[in-house]
Amino acid sequence: MGLELVYFAWVRERIGHGSETVHPPADVVTVAGLIDWLAAGSAVHAAAFIDRTRLRAAVDQTFVGLDASVIGAREVAIFPPVTGG
Repeated sequence: MGLELVYFAWVRERIGHGSETVHPPADVVTVAGLIDWLAAGSAVHAAAFIDRTRLRAAVDQTFVGLDASVIGAREVAIFPPVTGG
């Protein structure tokens, strides 16, 4: 079973699709590690994730920092900062 990634807003636009299923290696244990692994494997991901300060994440629909664990997660969402209005 893979890990479902969901992208929102300009992250989705830059990646070119709203979601994908991935199978990261066992040493990918945090959101930041997942982002690094994706960026290393794809020029599209690398370009979308170039400025990590502009990325936010949710693991299984709970907002988390990029240092949060992805071990046992079913879904990781990556998106720009959310603003209200």
